[in-house]
Amino acid sequence: MKVFEVIRALEELAPVEYAEGFDNVGLLVGDSEAEVTKILVTLDTLEEVVDEAIEKGANLIVSFHPIIFSGMKKLTGQTYVERVVQKAIKNDINIYATHTALDNSEFGVSYMMAKRLNLKETEILIPKIGTLRHLVTYAPKDFADEIRQALNDAGAGNIGKYDNCSFNIEGTGVFRATESANPYSGEKGVTHFEKEIRISVIFPKHNESNILKALRKAHPYEEIAYEIFEITNPNQTVGMGMIGELESEMSEEEFIKYLKENMQTQVVRHTKFLNKKIKKVAVLGGSGSFAISNAKRKKADVYVTADLKYHDFFQAEGQILLADVGHYESEQFTKKLLTTYLSEKFRNFAVLKSEINTNPVHYS
Repeated sequence: MKVFEVIRALEELAPVEYAEGFDNVGLLVGDSEAEVTKILVTLDTLEEVVDEAIEKGANLIVSFHPIIFSGMKKLTGQTYVERVVQKAIKNDINIYATHTALDNSEFGVSYMMAKRLNLKETEILIPKIGTLRHLVTYAPKDFADEIRQALNDAGAGNIGKYDNCSFNIEGTGVFRATESANPYSGEKGVTHFEKEIRISVIFPKHNESNILKALRKAHPYEEIAYEIFEITNPNQTVGMGMIGELESEMSEEEFIKYLKENMQTQVVRHTKFLNKKIKKVAVLGGSGSFAISNAKRKKADVYVTADLKYHDFFQAEGQILLADVGHYESEQFTKKLLTTYLSEKFRNFAVLKSEINTNPVHYS
């Protein structure tokens, strides 16, 4: 198995197109054509993790955080980033990072937090805009079902919790084949009227090439009429954070204890208790101060995230309980997510979960 095959599987879960513009995701070090020996999954790619990969015979590290975040102007081993990259190159180790592509995935970081807290009726906290496109095409009436199914099979027509979605209008297509044409119906040089179905579907923009390939394969015309539009609809299955409900409401004191146990953290920094029950819970892994207003707007009783600064806590304004569980703590279950996912994708291949605790923060 080659590196690009693992990448292809990872990008089914977290397409790189879902990553934020500031991020650096994908294959950061290595060769996509290299043969994979074993896969090591980690939250951060530190020197100890590269040593672990060498010891265990793994030549592909799948990391949540990217080791190369901003541009590198030199590679002299002066920083831990440079030393990691040097050691990886010297030992033919490939490094792939998912980061905000996985943050924005429906089954990514925040999904794991929601799962740990046993939240029900979950939905994306901040649906991502700009990930969808709208396709309109015109099919001969007798081929409409086949073409529609081909588009659905290729990944078009998914809206929230529904699939195979499309809008169809019957009409008449008009065309005239020139002498060099090879028309499916009608005659050369004669204006032809064909009963057609106008099919409209939404699809993820990163999947456009597959959608068009399916359309061309299923459509009988040699010249296929279609239009693709950019749309600004929020994508209900892609985006940052998640919000849902506890099975039973709790007091604030009970919830903080529950949070510590389920997120496996010793300390939770939080705003003052408001003396109200906790039922609706918003979560966002990693640095999440930017989504406080979203959690408030969605009427969450508590917002669980990390890296809140002193002044961020004031944004609670007596409307919501803010709870900071720690950056590493909020994302630590990502290792299990990726290890399980890759193990299911490649059942006869060694996928290892790193044993290194990469949390740089210690509590006394």
